[in-house]
Amino acid sequence: MIRLLTILTITIGLFACQPEGRIYVEHQELSPELEWLKKDAREFKVPIKDNSIVYNMSLSFRYVYGYQYQVVKVKVTEISPSGKETVKEYDLKVREDNGDYIGEAGYDIWDSEHIVESHKKYKETGSYTYIIEHNMPNDPLNFAMEIGVILDKVK
Repeated sequence: MIRLLTILTITIGLFACQPEGRIYVEHQELSPELEWLKKDAREFKVPIKDNSIVYNMSLSFRYVYGYQYQVVKVKVTEISPSGKETVKEYDLKVREDNGDYIGEAGYDIWDSEHIVESHKKYKETGSYTYIIEHNMPNDPLNFAMEIGVILDKVK
């Protein structure tokens, strides 16, 4: 009985932390060495059950104090359930012009979220695949920890 209550409490706690309207969130670790190699693309499978809804799609980036660039450039390949590929490039700003880091700090780790497509409408239902790779001039990209995809319903 205690085990069931513990599991229930943890489950409720996890769902309570999610913003209202959040339908998908996944983060993937890049490397234990705090670097992201161009060849290390990350793949996300996002289920779209209702294509009549409008979404905000965000990318999250977790990085460590010492990240030297103002942005992280990423290339995102979207593959629809029917196989149509679309490639987009985004600049995720992680440092202000004065050098201050952007995001939520936890000691030397920073979490940032970036809306890359607001009011996004999907044409199909089914599983969309997103392949994300860094598009920076230097390889590896140092002080990078995680990349993630977030999908929220527009209110």
